[in-house]
Amino acid sequence: MNASTPKVALREVGLRDGLQSIARTLPTERKLEWLRDAHAAGLREIEVGSFVPPRLLPQLADTAELVAFARTLPGLVVSVLVPNLKGAQRAIESGAHSMLLPLSASRAHSLANLRKAPDDVVAEIAAIRAERDAAGSKCLLEVGISTAFGCTIQGRVEPDEVLRLLRAVLDTGVDRVGLADTVGYADPKAVRELFERSFAIAGDRLACGHFHDTRGLGMANVFAAWQVGVRRFDACLAGIGGCPHAPGASGNVATEDVAWLFASMGEPTGLDIDALLALRARVAQWLEGETLHGTLWRAGLPKTLREPA
Repeated sequence: MNASTPKVALREVGLRDGLQSIARTLPTERKLEWLRDAHAAGLREIEVGSFVPPRLLPQLADTAELVAFARTLPGLVVSVLVPNLKGAQRAIESGAHSMLLPLSASRAHSLANLRKAPDDVVAEIAAIRAERDAAGSKCLLEVGISTAFGCTIQGRVEPDEVLRLLRAVLDTGVDRVGLADTVGYADPKAVRELFERSFAIAGDRLACGHFHDTRGLGMANVFAAWQVGVRRFDACLAGIGGCPHAPGASGNVATEDVAWLFASMGEPTGLDIDALLALRARVAQWLEGETLHGTLWRAGLPKTLREPA
């Protein structure tokens, strides 16, 4: 690995996870600008939207258009979230490079979010894998196991249940999996322990950590996951996004803050943090009146920032 090769990869999820949590619909031309500027800042994987019925999430109704544009950006992995087989079919037709399939480890959250029990979701994931293969598509299938560290509806989620579901989705033949602290219940010790146990099962197919800063531990949890081998993380510009079942919660860990965390340790991400902060300022204008999060934007980069080794 040469000195310029990123050691940590971030997937920007603001255009999906962020915007679906905001009632207003951002014009498509603004989303295209967001995409262009995020790519120019060095992001090489962006979750551009979700194939869900427009009546449910009108904010994401232009996902196919965003996929088409994003595919023109050099070296960009274009990711979408799909909740079911119909959404997966649309994702395959769109030419998206990767689809994220949500699976909640909490039965109560799964019923509230997808109206299906976790094992029924696993069965649908198997059907999506078969559909992908039958279509001859090369679209990567990634399962995000949500509420892996707890649930605002159910409360405790047993680690053994998370690991049972992890084995089940791996058995369906998906390409990779990730663990998500959907409502901000995790702490660094829990993150370390669950990821260690999950790596023992999934190996390098365990490929993402998704953390929320609901109770101020988001960055600490990112660091804990990194310490046990996670090298790819979801993050959202300006820390927007969140789960509707965690009312009042702050959103995802902020992309610019996570980029700064790794830059401060000399771990390359390939990201231009000044460019991310400039884009954050534009997003703040576009979403004027919405609550944004993150901390780096308040003070900016320190003069002592080391160049990545």
